[in-house]
Order: sequence, then C-alpha cells, then structure tokens
Amino acid sequence: MKLEEEIKQSKFRNEYHKLAVNIMYSYGWLMNLQAKLFIKYDITGNQYNILRILRGQYPNPANVNLLKERMVDKMSDASRLVERLRVKKYVERVSCPVDRRRVNVSITQKGLDLLAEIDKLNEQYDDFFKKLSPDESKVINELLDKMRG
Repeated sequence: MKLEEEIKQSKFRNEYHKLAVNIMYSYGWLMNLQAKLFIKYDITGNQYNILRILRGQYPNPANVNLLKERMVDKMSDASRLVERLRVKKYVERVSCPVDRRRVNVSITQKGLDLLAEIDKLNEQYDDFFKKLSPDESKVINELLDKMRG
C-alpha cells in the first residue's frame, strides 16, 4: 500500500521529506512485525540485537560499550537490556579483572539455544520482503548505504 494511503497524507514538502517519512514509517512497520515474531519468546527486538552481537563474539565476552557501538538502535540503553537478559539467564555479566568499572557480558547456553530457536523463523521473517525481488532488495540496500554515506 502506498505511504499516502497508509498515513492518510497526500502532500509532502518534497520527495526528500516523503522519503524520510517513508523510511520512518517502514521502520515502525518492520519493528511491529518483528515484535509479533518475538512475543512468544518474551524478548524485544533490541534484546534480540544484543543476543546476536554476543553470539557473534562467542566465546569471547563483550563490554557494554562494544554492544552500544554495534547496536542497530543507538538510542537503546544497553546496560538495561543486558540486565533484563541476565535476569532471564540469556547472558551473564562478569567484572573485568583488569578494570573493575568495566563489565564483560557473555551469552549463555540458554541464550544460544534461544537464538537457535528464533533462527528457525528466518524464512518467515524473509517473507516480509517477498514482494521485492533479490535484485530490488540489493538496489534498496545500495541506495540506503549511499544515503547514509
């Protein structure tokens, strides 16, 4: 469905303004779809992002600053997310032996098992984009990279 129909707005200042609104609207649309997939696992998209970063680091730990740098949503409170994941036993926090102010975070086996379960949804997640061909997806990726570059 066209953006104008979705948000019931027909006029934009210019195409750049429309693009900004379209990207923000699409982000919200995608986050809502993702939330529906994650609800049965009782995690958020940002928690999932932390777990994926830690899986990429595994078996090495990561500190909170590294997590913040690599997160998709830079506005998230990584420390709070880590604490919520720790309570669920998906991660563990260990004080750094060299610098007591620093905390190392590692994914647990329970966290790895959760990601393995969620990985089974990859095809379902990819279905959100099936209206686009792989070539169209590549062009959009290149254009978004160009815009940010």
